[in-house]
Amino acid sequence: MNKTTTTALGSAVRATADGVRKSPMIAKETHSTNNSLRDVILGGQDGLVNMLGIALGVVAAGGSTHVLVVTGIAAAITESISMGAVAYTSFGSDRDFYLAEKKREQNEISSRPEEEREEVREIYAAKGFAGQLLDEVVSTITSNRQTWVSTMMDEELHLQPVEQRSLWHSAAIVTVATLIGHLIPLVPFMAATGTPAIIAAVALSAAALFGVGVYSAKSLIGDWRKSGVQMVAIGLGAAGLGFLIGGLLHTTGG
Repeated sequence: MNKTTTTALGSAVRATADGVRKSPMIAKETHSTNNSLRDVILGGQDGLVNMLGIALGVVAAGGSTHVLVVTGIAAAITESISMGAVAYTSFGSDRDFYLAEKKREQNEISSRPEEEREEVREIYAAKGFAGQLLDEVVSTITSNRQTWVSTMMDEELHLQPVEQRSLWHSAAIVTVATLIGHLIPLVPFMAATGTPAIIAAVALSAAALFGVGVYSAKSLIGDWRKSGVQMVAIGLGAAGLGFLIGGLLHTTGG
């Protein structure tokens, strides 16, 4: 008699667990898209808002357009590298935290297997599993240590692994996005001065921010119009503070 025969659900659970072990790239591809969008917004919005605020502030304070362009390019390069380094360090701390928590879970499974098995049972009981079906799910998950640890990390702690390649990838995207964000409001001042340059800088910045908001809504969820307008309002609002401060300093200095 075959003692390994299980119900259809038990077979499905086992097949799913095997699939997760054999196909780790499924989860990575999904998170990679979301992380890339996060990196673009983090770097691009930061660079654009900073430079637009600086540009408007300098103009409001009566500063030289030539000096603005030269210092703006230098600031764009410097801050882009800085933001990339910050992104690497920040996401690296997420990876280290994940690894520390994973080590703790591995130790707990080794030292207190019954308690950890009961935690798995509680997690899936809360999802609606009961009776023999719940027993099969718990048995399937806890029969493989790697699956067991991964389940605890995902279902109990809600943590996802961060690969070393992902750190470099995120840092590179943040760096490039920050550089592009800086250049968008700076380009008009390379071709014009005064009011035309300001209008062009604000218009280009608003269009870029709106585009990022639309892309964010299309890639994730939400109304693209609301997302675009919200991104523009936040970005131009922050940059507007730079303009007000620059004008205030010019008035005080005068």
